[in-house]
Amino acid sequence: MGGEDARLRAVVSLAQAMAAAHTPRESWRAAALGARDALGGNFAALSVWERELGRLRVLVNEGERADGEQEFPEDETYPVHQFPEITEFLHERWAGGGEPNAWVETAVAPPEGDAGYCHVGVPPSGSWGRVTALRRRGRGCCVVAPIVLHGRAWGELYVARPVGAPVFDAADADFATVLASVTAAGISQTERLEEVRRLAFTDPLTGLANRRAVDMRLDEAIERHRVDGSVVSLVVCDLNGLKRVNDTLGHAVGDRLLERFGSVLSLCGAMLPGALAARLGGDEFCLLALGPSADEVVAVGEQLCLRAGELELGEGVACGVASTGDPIGEVRSARRLFRLADAAQYRAKAARSAKPVVAGRDGAVLRLADAPPSPPHDRRRFRGRG
Repeated sequence: MGGEDARLRAVVSLAQAMAAAHTPRESWRAAALGARDALGGNFAALSVWERELGRLRVLVNEGERADGEQEFPEDETYPVHQFPEITEFLHERWAGGGEPNAWVETAVAPPEGDAGYCHVGVPPSGSWGRVTALRRRGRGCCVVAPIVLHGRAWGELYVARPVGAPVFDAADADFATVLASVTAAGISQTERLEEVRRLAFTDPLTGLANRRAVDMRLDEAIERHRVDGSVVSLVVCDLNGLKRVNDTLGHAVGDRLLERFGSVLSLCGAMLPGALAARLGGDEFCLLALGPSADEVVAVGEQLCLRAGELELGEGVACGVASTGDPIGEVRSARRLFRLADAAQYRAKAARSAKPVVAGRDGAVLRLADAPPSPPHDRRRFRGRG
């Protein structure tokens, strides 16, 4: 009875740890650690089956890692043909009306024969891939539990014990199956939360970040600037000619122009490490960079104007740049940097400039940012103005 109580507590602990996770990595780590401890192993891993690439990709390794194993590996993958159980076992046993039960594998042949496997949930066609891996990494046995998500094989949960430790038995395999089900529920919850977050901070048309994401990232960047003087730069763009395209060719074509420019903005933003490319709304876009110098950002802005001018549709882009690396005065708030970038973009629009206008390098921009609009026909609607 005590053993059953301990396993029940382990299941509850695993579910609670995954429920408390805020990111996929935290969720993966909680699953591996929880399964390792629950099954009395010294190592655990979580892998996902990437069908389109025909491989298992390791997401996390926890416990006593062997040489070369990383906690969150970048490129630890295994061709599925080396470990066919993930496909064959699920297809023949589970899809045929059975259950996606876990199985046990050992580094040595068990007394019953069938080298490499215990007679516990044995997959239909065993592979020496895992056996070889167990031996190479000094592990004596492992239990492998398929993870099924939304009715499809998602990946697997793997827990190992060292050489000399008791070999997993049928009860362990059954318990691993339960842990895999709990893990699947946790992963599903994390994926839903990630999707909600993605939608909340993503522009649905272009796939770029949206205004909410920019506001949050810019507040963080300004705080970093106040603390250590890191350079914060903002490039604000107004896509020229969108209204004409919508009026003459239709909004579907206008949407394609927005998408195409979004791709150009993303491409140029990639030239600035860590830059955020975003659509603010309508025909307005921006790049937010933390770290690169003002000159680097201006150079990217020039590339952006050049590439936008080469698009088949539209009439190029009006681009304004504001950077704390230029003489623009003290910047204490995101609002101030946005107003300066807006004013520079407005000046570029008015002058039909083929290059970015840069606050601090064009004397009129600072005056424009600080001057109140002249109603009723002034186009300026600078962000931050009430």
